[in-house]
Amino acid sequence: MSKQWQKSSTSTQDGGNSIEVRVRADGMIEIRESDDPDTIVVTTQKKFALWVQGVQAGEFDHFVDL
Repeated sequence: MSKQWQKSSTSTQDGGNSIEVRVRADGMIEIRESDDPDTIVVTTQKKFALWVQGVQAGEFDHFVDL
């Protein structure tokens, strides 16, 4: 059984819609948008961790206009 979906504490800044993440029972990571809950991306914990590192390093900043 998968754990509960988790979203960023800053998700209320855009009306509550955000990216949600959870870990499945088999250890795979599921990612979805809260306003489109039926579309789920599945990845490994290692790939997710590398992506998070890239986000923290600013590698994807050019995709957003904040």
